[in-house]
Amino acid sequence: MKGIFIVLEGIDGCGKSTQIKHLSKWLPQSGLIPEGSKLITTREPGGTKLGNSIRELLLKDYKDSSPEPLTELLLYAADRAQHISQVILPALNNGHWVLSDRFSSSTMAYQGFGRKIDKEIISKLEDIATKGITPNLTLLLDISVAESISRRRNDSKDRIESEGKRFLECVSNGFKSIAKDKKWITISCHEKEELVSKSIEREIIKLLNKSNL
Repeated sequence: MKGIFIVLEGIDGCGKSTQIKHLSKWLPQSGLIPEGSKLITTREPGGTKLGNSIRELLLKDYKDSSPEPLTELLLYAADRAQHISQVILPALNNGHWVLSDRFSSSTMAYQGFGRKIDKEIISKLEDIATKGITPNLTLLLDISVAESISRRRNDSKDRIESEGKRFLECVSNGFKSIAKDKKWITISCHEKEELVSKSIEREIIKLLNKSNL
């Protein structure tokens, strides 16, 4: 890959959308992206036209007929396969930077640790869908479950966000376990928004200095 792939992960309410918005403005002006390269901002699920349709299926509140956990897992895998083939891989091969709100480890956290689906099955699907593509840098935006719930108390909730405190605790623990195993950078998001942004900026600069990219 010629480009750089950066992913922000974390439980709902951790501030990913806010920090993605900040980075989408800061990175093009930072001087870090080589001339001729672009910043591609994307998300999972929903990073493609097909993915947006899959996102609606995944997050819609079906009342008494929600997708089965395995169905849910396969829909996420389908979204990711399309995302890799249509957006991420072409961008990286052309030397562009890709900044994604979530990637494959969100599936392990939510469906593996949250839904209790066999993690080996999830890993095999991840290998197939991602084609071996891994981020250059993954940042876990860390907040407590209590803070997540507090931040979202006035927001309308999608089907996943409505699963409740116990489910979210399992997902949060999952993210922490994955972060430790994969040696991610963890950023505390209990700080002010501006301080979190500065911490993220420093980690991206460190990545480039370390890799001489």
